Parts: sequence; structure tokens; C-alpha cells
Amino acid sequence: MSDLPPCPACASAYTYQDGVSLVCPECGHEWSAAEPAAPAEEIKVVRDAVGNVLSDGDSVTVIKDLKIKGSASVVKIGTKVRNIRLVDGDHDIDCKIDGIGAMKLKSEFVRRE
Repeated sequence: MSDLPPCPACASAYTYQDGVSLVCPECGHEWSAAEPAAPAEEIKVVRDAVGNVLSDGDSVTVIKDLKIKGSASVVKIGTKVRNIRLVDGDHDIDCKIDGIGAMKLKSEFVRRE
């Protein structure tokens, strides 16, 4: 078996050497055998309004009255939200709020309990 590294683009084990570069036959990616491996993607850290690190399953409290777009309802200050889920995007928290339902919140408007 060959001792060549797997493809950094698709992780295929069928890489082969072509002169000074390595080639992946499955995705066509070419890279230099001398260049270091690409760094792993950084994990996005989501922080609340005070700077505490948030994680999936945390409970948070809303620190500002939030108007709900397209509705006359408001999420009042002090509303407790349990079991949050972190997502990518502008609104980085998915949750369910009692009496309102599924919502997306920005982490800058909540504080971890």
C-alpha cells in the first residue's frame, strides 16, 4: 500500500504522485507534497451579551424586549429560553419560546443562566 497522504479536498486514499505534486484521481485536486497540510477549520465560538461562551442545550435569558417581525407580539425582557441550539448565520440561536413557538435569536440579546 502507498504511504502517500489522503486528498485534503475529498479525503480519498487513491492519491498518486506526478513529479513533485500529488494528484487525486477522484476530485482532480492537485497539491504540492512539500507544502504543509491545510489547517483544520476553526470552530466558531458563540458568546452571549456578557461574553460567556454558549453551547447547545444551554438555558439563556433575554436581556432586551424583542419585537417579532410580522407580528404584534414581543419577547419580553427576562424571558427564559431553555435548550438552545447554535446554528450558523446572522441569528445564531434556534430555540422554542413558551407561548410564541420556534424562534431564531441573536446571541447579543441573551445572557447565559
